[in-house]
Amino acid sequence: MSDVIKDLSELRLSYQRAELHEAQVHPQPHEQFLTWFNAALQCDLHEPYAMYVATANAQGVPHVRTLLLRGASAQGYDFYSNYDSLKGHDLAENPQAQLLFYWAELEQQVRISGRIEKISVEESTEYYQKRPHDSQVAAHVSTPQSGMIDSRESLQQRFNAAFAEYQHMTQLPKPEFWGGYRLVPEYYEFWQGRPNRLHDRLAYIQQNGQWIIQRLMP
Repeated sequence: MSDVIKDLSELRLSYQRAELHEAQVHPQPHEQFLTWFNAALQCDLHEPYAMYVATANAQGVPHVRTLLLRGASAQGYDFYSNYDSLKGHDLAENPQAQLLFYWAELEQQVRISGRIEKISVEESTEYYQKRPHDSQVAAHVSTPQSGMIDSRESLQQRFNAAFAEYQHMTQLPKPEFWGGYRLVPEYYEFWQGRPNRLHDRLAYIQQNGQWIIQRLMP
């Protein structure tokens, strides 16, 4: 196998599906997000609720990973994780993050930036106990998330032991190290692919408690 990547300069697509005009978008960014998000759901895309979550630690070192959106309102966008994970440590040091949704089939992208706050224990517990039983078990054993483990077999043994312990329980106790985060939005950007790389980009920026729509260069 060659260790040289071939020339990628000619690999490109021309985006043709739609346009994005200021007169067509909702004045409230969350409502515009819902318009696009619901359209993605109706198109039966693969996990349109998947999103990239970017964080950075106190030294500014960035980290990004894919998570699932588990709640959305004008007050914030929810996801759940292990508080002892790398993202958890990042957010404890630097409670700012950015979400990125990319729906390739629609040639659309949404970025949402803001501060992060923890979801209440009660709300986290309610969500945790709605998860499939095996997922509840897995949360108990896969910690510290991103920590080193000697083998897959070792992890499976831990899971099997926990499964045997909890197999008669439909709702497991939520681990103290597991729960939800909410990104409180401070900035939105909607991107629509266009021909000749003249993409449409509309940003919603807060000014004096109001959302201002601003067109950006592609």
